[in-house]
Amino acid sequence: MKPGSADDEWREDCAPRRVLALFATKWTSMILHTLQARHAGAARTGVLLRSLPGISKKMLTQTLREMEASGLISRHVQGSIPPAVEYRLTPLGDRFVEPVELLYAWSRQNADALDALVDRPSSRR
Repeated sequence: MKPGSADDEWREDCAPRRVLALFATKWTSMILHTLQARHAGAARTGVLLRSLPGISKKMLTQTLREMEASGLISRHVQGSIPPAVEYRLTPLGDRFVEPVELLYAWSRQNADALDALVDRPSSRR
């Protein structure tokens, strides 16, 4: 690839690849959506666990850590006994959830097309 060429926009660190890397786990978008749509941008771990059928506690914890490291959410420990931990969308998380919500709305409007997709061998449908 020559610098400045049309191919340069598809280099390994280009913006589209970086945003897709955030979706490497299916739970990132689900957690963002759940925080925004069901919990006004903030929720405790247990509330998130109950709000996301199918996610294990281990996967939730791992995904929350990754999201915190990437700056999409922040972790707040409340000084109660036992300590209560709440996760909140950051300003970046608020910005990132907008296209997620668009994608979710599109999927609800096009459920028939999604149902018509041929199952992939790795699909869990």
